[in-house]
Amino acid sequence: MSAHATACRHAVALRDLRADDDEFLYRVYAGTRLEELAPLGWSVEQVDTFLRMQYAAQRSDYWRNYDTTRFHVVTCDGVDAGRLYVQRGSDELRIVDIALLPEFRGRGVGGYLLAQLAAEADAAGLAMRIHVERDNPAQHLYLRFGFAFREEADSIYRLMERLPRNHDASRAA
Repeated sequence: MSAHATACRHAVALRDLRADDDEFLYRVYAGTRLEELAPLGWSVEQVDTFLRMQYAAQRSDYWRNYDTTRFHVVTCDGVDAGRLYVQRGSDELRIVDIALLPEFRGRGVGGYLLAQLAAEADAAGLAMRIHVERDNPAQHLYLRFGFAFREEADSIYRLMERLPRNHDASRAA
């Protein structure tokens, strides 16, 4: 995935994870949680301790339960900007995690990545799925890309699904 995200005006690419990425990946994770923790009034040290514990638990779960060969760092003009973790199965392309540092949000990077994943899923006839927190503003982006909600009872996460588009079949009709 190397091309220009026009709204971002930056070259967006994926690179493999490296052994020295852990602190960067923590910063990406923390950047997705700081807003929700702000009302708690915790000290910077308390927030950091809590987030590091949560990050370690998430990382352990991901590495234990997913094929990490499709876990990548997202770069923007060669600068590390976020993470994209994808699991490809026989019937789905699962977005395990997609997150950008705050300074890279709203610049077209996420939309570019979703467009690339949608093209891959469509070409393979795979549904795309992602679990999204109920109050995550990114769900609006997913809806624009054709995802729909598939309810899950009593969960803070909602499953969103995008069924494959078969462009060849639609042209033949």
